[in-house]
Amino acid sequence: MSVKQGILALLSEGPMYGFQLRAEFEKRTGGTWPLNVGQVYTTLSRLQRDGLVLTAGEPDAEGRIAYQLTGSGAGEVRNWWLSPVDSGDDSRDELAIKLALAVSLADIDIKDIIQTQRATTIQHLQDLTRLKKQAEAEGDLAWQLVVDKLSFTAEAETRWLDHVETIVSNAAAKQAAGSKA
Repeated sequence: MSVKQGILALLSEGPMYGFQLRAEFEKRTGGTWPLNVGQVYTTLSRLQRDGLVLTAGEPDAEGRIAYQLTGSGAGEVRNWWLSPVDSGDDSRDELAIKLALAVSLADIDIKDIIQTQRATTIQHLQDLTRLKKQAEAEGDLAWQLVVDKLSFTAEAETRWLDHVETIVSNAAAKQAAGSKA
């Protein structure tokens, strides 16, 4: 998700100041993607340039400027809600690259790398389980959804690491059997 789309989605509720947008974005996503307020204002400037937002009146007594959607901005948000997310471009996944390089280099113990990553991922999953219980207790559905997504991703990573470990072990066994022949 881009910051642009998040800001437009929040503005669909009504005019907001930059600091309000930042606070609402972080509140509703559980702080999983902290925004720099400068990033918010830079994005608002681009959105204004592109005709998707405009200022909502004059600055208030504290000098804050509220922004609101234009008709084009509202259409952009509607299109975003109806468009699927392209999550297929994970070609630069650091862990996948790290393991791919590890199996191709001598003197690298890939099993140690896998075990270290698995332990870290499982710890992360346990932390997420605690956060999910807290979100459920507080009735924070938005945060529950974010934590669920993070949990499923961590579970998938753990399964993938198990798979990689099996493939590496099988390849090592084949190589050992081939060298004995």
